[in-house]
Amino acid sequence: MSHTPEGIMEQLKKRQFAPVYFLQGEEPFYIDQIADFIEAHALQEHEKGFNQVVIYGKDVDVATVLLQAKRFPMMAERQVVIVKEAQSIVDLEREEGMKQLEAYLQNPLPSTILVFCHKHKTLDGRKALGKAVQKHAVLLTTKKLYDNQIPAWITGYVKSKGLQISPKAVMLLSEFIGADLSRQANEIDKLLINLKPGQAIDERVVQENVGISKEYNIFELQSALIAQDALKANRIIQYFEANPKNNPLIPNLSLLFTFFTKLLTLHQSADKSESGVRKSLGNRGFLVKEYMQALRVFPLLRVVDIIHHIRVADLQVKGISGGDMSESEILKELVFKILHPVPRTLAYH
Repeated sequence: MSHTPEGIMEQLKKRQFAPVYFLQGEEPFYIDQIADFIEAHALQEHEKGFNQVVIYGKDVDVATVLLQAKRFPMMAERQVVIVKEAQSIVDLEREEGMKQLEAYLQNPLPSTILVFCHKHKTLDGRKALGKAVQKHAVLLTTKKLYDNQIPAWITGYVKSKGLQISPKAVMLLSEFIGADLSRQANEIDKLLINLKPGQAIDERVVQENVGISKEYNIFELQSALIAQDALKANRIIQYFEANPKNNPLIPNLSLLFTFFTKLLTLHQSADKSESGVRKSLGNRGFLVKEYMQALRVFPLLRVVDIIHHIRVADLQVKGISGGDMSESEILKELVFKILHPVPRTLAYH
């Protein structure tokens, strides 16, 4: 039957193991988390040598996997068989392979924990194998989180470690790293190593440990644009130009696009009061003053023009238009257009 990652982890921590786990879907973080926990904790260290097998889908067929699963443990209560990259098993979705696995699912060996890590795709739930997995295995189907779900995930992950994180630190992590949960978890785990007992993760901790310059980053550029501070904006651009590996343009354009599309939404909102903007921002409510200022600085039609300019810059950096312009030149041109609006009759010429 279908399960949640949290539900499966809760059972595993209680040492309640099932004969078969089928972990599939677009988000590999949870697949790896569960498989790694089983690999680390299902057996005692002295039992693993003879009773734990990790194989890769590209190297085996279904019959080989089941041959391993049908072995009995040696001097242990159970054995563990983990199939990584199971989506690459050559005959997994062929008739013979499906029949073999379906038959095993109906009568699995109780002393074996068989784990399929089937990443980036899912079985067809309408076919016999999909139905058998649903009925007889612990099935997890993962989906990629939307960008607006990442802040809550970060907060929850940090809380699961028994720590606290500030809203600004959450924003920095969510917008600088994005929706890659494995990378998010890795960066947060590295932060935890450098924390003092009882210390919360704040903006300073993130800036010092995740490679975000305190003065020269996309968020500071955004603030400079809102303040109409051309001097500061150009200093940040020069820093980006000198440190291109740490400041790739495409992710930065994505963050600017997110900001101005949110600003467009706020312009179209019926309630532009501070409380209304705070409610609309949700988990970014602590940025309400910045957005309120931006609403005054960038009128609706100007925001529409800026979004157009960002899209043009995106095409330029991808080589679709713009000739031989460097990333630095593209960003300089974009910032100039944001800070120096032209009459709308000339805006797209």
